[in-house]
Amino acid sequence: MWRKVRITFLLLILGVAAYSNWYDQLSTTDWDETLYIGVFPVNEASNEVANDYIANLTENRIADIEEFLNQEARDYGIAISRPVNVELYPPVLERPPERAASANVLQNMWWSLKLRMYARRAARASGKPPPQIRIFVIYHDPTFTQTVPHSVGMQKGLVGVVHAFASVNMTRTNNVVIAHEILHTLGASDKYDLDTLEPLYPTGYAEPDRAPRFPQTFTEIMAGRYAVDSRTFEMPRSLDEVVVGESTAREIRWIGK
Repeated sequence: MWRKVRITFLLLILGVAAYSNWYDQLSTTDWDETLYIGVFPVNEASNEVANDYIANLTENRIADIEEFLNQEARDYGIAISRPVNVELYPPVLERPPERAASANVLQNMWWSLKLRMYARRAARASGKPPPQIRIFVIYHDPTFTQTVPHSVGMQKGLVGVVHAFASVNMTRTNNVVIAHEILHTLGASDKYDLDTLEPLYPTGYAEPDRAPRFPQTFTEIMAGRYAVDSRTFEMPRSLDEVVVGESTAREIRWIGK
């Protein structure tokens, strides 16, 4: 009897989780109301440079993320005046749980669950309502960190973790990564080869019909890089050099809504 009770309870939990995920995915891509996105700064290791950078963060430094997403949404015919509202939230002292590089399927599932629990806890800010999508940006001191870990955005849980550089000169490129992970939480998939980082043709090209094909002048947001020629791929310097391609727009329901 107790075994049946435990199984029934587990199925109930799974059912509630499945419904919650379905509802979150539907409600964040119906584009009938403004979608609220919170950016939460996190210091990589109580580093002084990162502390100073975070202390001087303002809404202006992330404003181009909202401007980019809203302009692209309008270009695809989204009618509401402000499709997304990207807001800077107070810094978070607790770091998100880390995912082991060699994690297996079960370990990844456990990490995903811990990250969602962390996001619910860490996104509480005094006097501010919790956003629908929570992006935790871990800032690293570029003096000691030349390359940062891989960032992640999850549609299940509507949460992202971005690894960025605590440098004013890197602010605009950081924002490209933040925008990329935001779109992951909305259901957009990567448009690059995971082994070579080469943008996939045609979905990873901002101008797939361009003649001649090279050089591309813009980057598809989910490709991360643009093709200078058939063997050379560069990262954009800012969101001014990025677009949302049709395949991505379809995934997040800007097309076919």
